[in-house]
Amino acid sequence: MNMNGPVKISRSERFQTCQEIAARLHEVYKEKVLAIGVYGSISRGTDGPYSDIEMFCVLEESGEEIEFSYEWSAGPWKAEVNVCSADVLLNTAATVEDDWPLTHGPFFSPLSLYDPKGFFERLKKAAESPSQEDFTEGINGILVGEMYEFIGKLRNVNLNGPHTYLPYLAMQFAQYGAMLIGLHNRKLYSTGAKVLPEALELPHRPAGFDQVARLVMAGDLTDPAKIVTACEAFWDGLQEWAAQHQYVIHSERIPF
Repeated sequence: MNMNGPVKISRSERFQTCQEIAARLHEVYKEKVLAIGVYGSISRGTDGPYSDIEMFCVLEESGEEIEFSYEWSAGPWKAEVNVCSADVLLNTAATVEDDWPLTHGPFFSPLSLYDPKGFFERLKKAAESPSQEDFTEGINGILVGEMYEFIGKLRNVNLNGPHTYLPYLAMQFAQYGAMLIGLHNRKLYSTGAKVLPEALELPHRPAGFDQVARLVMAGDLTDPAKIVTACEAFWDGLQEWAAQHQYVIHSERIPF
């Protein structure tokens, strides 16, 4: 067995492994299997020689909500199979969370290995179902739950240290800023590796985002003053952006 992590595997070999995993899923779950699909880089045709395998195994609804994953390394390659009952996966696809631009791509275009009842078309419709209010709620959640918290941490660290925490905060500002932009534009990012450059191509970006994103992409995170200035400017831009688009950062003193 290979003990040194992933090795180069061709796309055809990787797809053959997907087929073998699908066959084993049929053996284990038998008539309960509703659909089996591949997602991630393999479904997009962008997998590289070291890419892992990501799959859905959808089970017929039985009154019991099922949701768990098999995740393992076989030595030269790694795989993850998400086993879900149909209702769980449909509900997940129809839900807008803060990382929606990064996580929901698989619901729109899985590579089908088995789908006799057309489940993946139902899954796509569920993923298309959220309303503007759902996206607004997700954006408001990030603005308060993440960005407001990050700016408080940034100010504390700038005042009291340790400044070694600032690069991490800059990366969080950039990542969640990209999620805000993706949610606002209802744009799915192709992969985690391209979140920031793809966000920079979208319209309606808050002022200050570009500078923080470019600092992070360049790894230019050694100057504490530069990080603080860029993140503070982005925070100012977020407040203006939120007011422009009727998103909510501030509420009543105690709203309940």
